[in-house]
Amino acid sequence: MDIADNSELIDLTFKSIIDALPCYVMVQDQNFNILFANQTFKNDFGKDVIHKSCYSVIKRSLHQCNECPVVETFQDKKVHISEETIQLLDSSTVEVLALSAPLFDAVGNVKACLKVLVDVGTIKESHKELVTLGQSIALLSHDIKNILEGLQGGAYVVEEGMKDKDTKLTLRGWDIVKRNITEITGITQDILYSAKERKPTLKTVKPVDVAHQAGQLFLEKASTMGIQMLMELNPKVPAVKMDPTGISRMLGNLIWNALQACQKDEDKRKHMVFVRVDFYDNYHFLFEVEDTAQGMDKEIQDKLFLEYFSSKGDSGTGLGLMVVERIANNHHGKIEVLTKKKKGSLFRVIFRLPNKELELEEKDF
Repeated sequence: MDIADNSELIDLTFKSIIDALPCYVMVQDQNFNILFANQTFKNDFGKDVIHKSCYSVIKRSLHQCNECPVVETFQDKKVHISEETIQLLDSSTVEVLALSAPLFDAVGNVKACLKVLVDVGTIKESHKELVTLGQSIALLSHDIKNILEGLQGGAYVVEEGMKDKDTKLTLRGWDIVKRNITEITGITQDILYSAKERKPTLKTVKPVDVAHQAGQLFLEKASTMGIQMLMELNPKVPAVKMDPTGISRMLGNLIWNALQACQKDEDKRKHMVFVRVDFYDNYHFLFEVEDTAQGMDKEIQDKLFLEYFSSKGDSGTGLGLMVVERIANNHHGKIEVLTKKKKGSLFRVIFRLPNKELELEEKDF
């Protein structure tokens, strides 16, 4: 078969291959105008991209990018690679690996530039989740070991109590077992929430009911720590759609942090922790957890929501507040932290009230 006689078929085949590539392919001139774009590119950026500037199409910008591999390719005639964030036609953003390569004319001058964009956002997110999970397990291995030893110790006390028919000893051992089960359950849930991004399972629930159930779990623990825990729950806050398991976890972490802060503060004889649900304004409601401990300085406050940061030293994992922030973000909430040295700290999480979407254009966060 004479290939020359099938040039149109060959051109069509190459174009079909380029159009079918699962990445964005375009050719640009020295003014960054798009001379060619494959079908994948047109599907996500629009059909009328030819002769438009690259930065106006993929960045929605009126100005040339500060760092552009195409500029470097035109200057030194070499291949260049960079990481970029681009904006699709539907306004969503994508992290891409951008590769630029020179296209030469007959005398060796760069006539145009080939630019290929490969989506790496999903890969980076998966990598981040694996790294986070590995770091979480490494950081928590010591804590888990201690909890397992506590479970073994509690089980031994239970067995001894049952053997001697000593009800008090059996109950004391069972109390040790329950405390350690609570601890390892909390750590496991924190790992699950921090290691993988997950969509909340929304149900219509009353915020006061969720807060009451979360608070009840800590009433006995607060009492044994010598801390008075008060729940101030406004029953007029209406039912909303939220993930009750996630919100309960969020409140649990905040309450436990408050109890530990009070226990650590030895300057005061009496400590209190408040759990609140109330209106924030006409458009939002709030959850609050407040303690009367020592408060925080600005350095600690600035690092609160960083991954694995803990102000508790070796006794903290740094996952608790990271989980709080993730759950709040998943519900489109906002976190406020108010603190004063030697007075205490208040963590406030604000959420949108139902049926207020239309009025929120000027009043949303």
